[in-house]
Amino acid sequence: MGFQGDEETGKGSPESVPKPSIFRYNSPLVQVALIGLVCFCCPGMFNALSGMGGGGQVNPNAANNANTALYTTFAVFGILGGGIYNILGPHLTLFAGCSTYILYAGSFLYYNHHQHQAFAIVAGALLGIGAGLLWAAQGAIMTSYPPHDRKGIYISLFWSIFNMGGVIGGLIPFILNFHRDDAVSVNDGTYIGFMVFMSIGTVLSLGILHPSRVLRDDGSRCTNIKYSSVSVEVVEILKLFLNWKMLLMVPASWASNFFYSYQFNNVNGVLFNLRTRGLNNVFYWGAQMIGSIFIGYIMDFSFKSRRTRGLVGIGVVAVLGTAIWGGGLAKQLDYSRHDKPTHKLDFKDHTDFAGPFVLYFSYGLLDAMFQNMVYWVIGALADDSEILSRYTGFYKGVQSAGAAVAWQVDTQKVPFLNELLVNWALLTVSYPLLVVVVMRAVKDDVEVEGKSEGAALPGIH
Repeated sequence: MGFQGDEETGKGSPESVPKPSIFRYNSPLVQVALIGLVCFCCPGMFNALSGMGGGGQVNPNAANNANTALYTTFAVFGILGGGIYNILGPHLTLFAGCSTYILYAGSFLYYNHHQHQAFAIVAGALLGIGAGLLWAAQGAIMTSYPPHDRKGIYISLFWSIFNMGGVIGGLIPFILNFHRDDAVSVNDGTYIGFMVFMSIGTVLSLGILHPSRVLRDDGSRCTNIKYSSVSVEVVEILKLFLNWKMLLMVPASWASNFFYSYQFNNVNGVLFNLRTRGLNNVFYWGAQMIGSIFIGYIMDFSFKSRRTRGLVGIGVVAVLGTAIWGGGLAKQLDYSRHDKPTHKLDFKDHTDFAGPFVLYFSYGLLDAMFQNMVYWVIGALADDSEILSRYTGFYKGVQSAGAAVAWQVDTQKVPFLNELLVNWALLTVSYPLLVVVVMRAVKDDVEVEGKSEGAALPGIH
């Protein structure tokens, strides 16, 4: 494992400073945009598929069970993914991860004809492995490649490109099922369309450069380590479970995908008909683009002090989140799992459609703002790709464990109101803990991770 310069910061003796063009192929901007396109095609289309409620099927049990298998394996490989990425590099890690998305979409094409859950569940478990690899790589790229003072904007750039996949993915079922206003499950062409985009993303993943080849405009590298080793990664991953910063972020990590089963199945899936669910997802993921840009600006430009920007960002998300979930509570009191609306709303229903549509749009807005905020906090803890790949892998692993539980909770027919209250409570608990992390670990100047790693929060070991 050869390296040169400072292992922790990736700075060391810079080579010749590159030309100032931000559109160099090995620039952080181009590489973050490229990983955004990869996620546009793979997780973006997966999000559109999941967002239809029940994977586009009338009975959500197959999708719920597949997602439980998915997030169970994702929880394990999300945590391991950072280490695997450091050992294999981006090409093998991303290509292997992306290919599992194609199989998952294909399993629902199969389910459309045979109504057998086994293939979908196995494909879900394999996708969990692949997603763990992809998102650990993505997290390392998105948080470590940009300059330290522009991570919020780069994260929002990625999030906007990625969620455009959900927008386009939402248009696919809307257009292909537009004249099927009484349809209960999507047609074969919808799943085939998803598979085409996922195949393109798998090929694009081969264009991502190793962090040792990416140069920032000041000449510094994202890491000076070419490849890690299994022994090093095992030790470093185990250390994450004793890292007070990661432990304080567990509630935020657990909460950040926990609400999807409620929002997709029990809001979009229960209140709207099939074609309108596709249209709603266009705006749900479009709202994510707006939310990511808004919170990215706050986290990078609102105040001179980086710590102050972090605290203000958390405060804005907390206030907005309280308002949106409060609105969700008001709507949820109108129906329950045992008293569902008899009429599925259509986008042509005008006034009846408007209120639930705005609520679902707002859920998408908050999702992006919350996750961008958490990624910004993680990115502010270090600048080196190796360290951040482990941090983001830990985040995605805990996040996926929460999602696995959430999908199974919905399968067990827990009352809708209980699901909403648990989601709201998890998010509310996470805000003060994130404030502690920002106050104790985020510095106004660039912090060398190795110098602060030994510092411990009083009472937390």
